[in-house]
Amino acid sequence: MTPTLSPLVKTETKLLRVAFYTLGCKLNFSETATIARDFDTQNFKRVAFESPADVYVINTCSVTDNADKRLKGIVQKALTQNPEGFIAIIGCYAQLQPQQIAAMEGVDLVLGASEKFKLFQYIHDLKKKEIGEVHACEIADVNFYESSFSISDRTRAFLKVQDGCDYKCSYCTIPLARGISRSDTLNKVIENATKIANEGIREIVLTGVNIGDYGKGEFGNKKHEHTFLELIQALDHVANIERIRISSIEPNLLSSAIIDHVAESNRFVPHFHIPLQSGSDRILKRMRRRYMSELYTERIQRIRKKIPDACIGVDVIVGFPGETEEDFLTTYSYLAALPVSYLHVFTYSERPNTEAVGFSGAVPASVRNQRSKMLRALSVKKRRAFYESQLGNTAEVLFESENKKGYIHGFTENYVKVRSPWNPNWVNVLKKVKLDQIDDEGFVRFEVD
Repeated sequence: MTPTLSPLVKTETKLLRVAFYTLGCKLNFSETATIARDFDTQNFKRVAFESPADVYVINTCSVTDNADKRLKGIVQKALTQNPEGFIAIIGCYAQLQPQQIAAMEGVDLVLGASEKFKLFQYIHDLKKKEIGEVHACEIADVNFYESSFSISDRTRAFLKVQDGCDYKCSYCTIPLARGISRSDTLNKVIENATKIANEGIREIVLTGVNIGDYGKGEFGNKKHEHTFLELIQALDHVANIERIRISSIEPNLLSSAIIDHVAESNRFVPHFHIPLQSGSDRILKRMRRRYMSELYTERIQRIRKKIPDACIGVDVIVGFPGETEEDFLTTYSYLAALPVSYLHVFTYSERPNTEAVGFSGAVPASVRNQRSKMLRALSVKKRRAFYESQLGNTAEVLFESENKKGYIHGFTENYVKVRSPWNPNWVNVLKKVKLDQIDDEGFVRFEVD
């Protein structure tokens, strides 16, 4: 939606500077980019967050307490650049703890889940506030859908297709921060994908809170007008997009038909990221997950059968209340034996207003950290083994635009990260290469095919 012009914009004649900082997931990045485009059409120019700016916008996350703790430091970083800079906080943490954030030194405006897309309406002047101004509705009232996508990266775009979640996992704040499950219309998703393609971007990453639930709330009702399978089938026909990647999908929603479609598709890449959270069925029940380990195993086996070289990532939480040493070792052994490619390891942190906060059997912080280290080490071994399995293969790499210490990096279709000495002519280029060897820092080197 296009916000109403604020009095500030109507009266100012100089070009104002605005800077954005995003914490958290790909979904947040897509929404930050959409909000930023509202500023592009007005009397603002975007600058780097590390630069002096008139307005600083920080899009927050609240999956773990680490993102919460980082916010104060990011605010101080902005004030260092411009002590008089106007600071607006939006996103999940802003919805969950608006008053707490408003009292933070330097914060001028806090907007909740519904209000963040109207940010422009709330900037009436750039005067610093003693206490931040808060606009946040009850999460039960957040029932509309806002289309979002990012096109700031020249090589890939994050395309939001779904928001919110109807699941009630006992540890999770996301339903409290984003509301009920709801979806973009199929026509709008295709329209946005076409816009992205017209920008010359080669890869789209589909994102949302629970994208496998796509179709629910598509037209403001709880029925499924379309399914996620129908969505990816339609996206396969969008012209001029070489790659489409599924960011993350719940195992109980990852149907055999979806796996089979990815296996047969020329656009959807062989890469899945599937949350597990625990290999112990007892802990999965306490987490209120909607599957047991047997179903998870079936999904992994079908992917390996249909797409042997697929990359499979796993989310796992350690230190959940009641997780015994036996539960953890069950998880470790399960993952060690499972043919997956890497792990994203999260150390459980208590989140206010979640059911798990009241659970007995809190795991000491030192034990949580030790378990996390063990699984992170396992992830390194898993990724190395996956990369080694790909050596000798010919793959297509999409090269990225950033020069990192004299190197250009890129990803194969199945998410093997490669690097080579910087070559600006390769930026946003798909190039066939032969995967040759793994270097000292764990990147794959290659020969140009």
